[in-house]
Amino acid sequence: MQASGALLIGHPFNPPHLIPLVEVVGGDKTSPDAISKAMAFYRALGKHPIHIKKEVRGHVANRLQAAVWREAIHLVMEGVVSVADADAALTYGPGQRWALMGPSLAFHMGGGEGGMAHFMAHIGPAVQDWMDDLGNPRLTPEVQKTIIDGVTAQANGRTIAELREWRDRKLIEILKVSAAP
Repeated sequence: MQASGALLIGHPFNPPHLIPLVEVVGGDKTSPDAISKAMAFYRALGKHPIHIKKEVRGHVANRLQAAVWREAIHLVMEGVVSVADADAALTYGPGQRWALMGPSLAFHMGGGEGGMAHFMAHIGPAVQDWMDDLGNPRLTPEVQKTIIDGVTAQANGRTIAELREWRDRKLIEILKVSAAP
């Protein structure tokens, strides 16, 4: 992402016709008023804009999903799980609550009545240990083949169009349930 000058970027998340996230970033000469107007514009469209305050490669949501995917690939390549089981671990685990709240708020609630302070005091060291053990795989031809073969098996003969239709139908259901009150 290159945002210099009086430039303003609205980066929607895919599929943009369903997902409400839009990342808004201005250049070094973009006025705060322009950012505010863009944020209001996207809100009026029913979107959920976030303000990216400084340039970063890949935007924010892409980087967060890349971090999770990186560890999923690492676990697959280490023989811990299959591609399908790594996906299932997210889909049927944190992905369920991530449809409602991000990891920081979820961990705040995981701290019980003491919130994030209690979480950090009691579980923080274990989480740091997990973070220290995260992998850093490279997308070598071998890794690419493993992931391609795994996701091909997981798709189970369904075409991209069939998967898209299923995804969009399910996203609409999730969006109805998770809509802000």
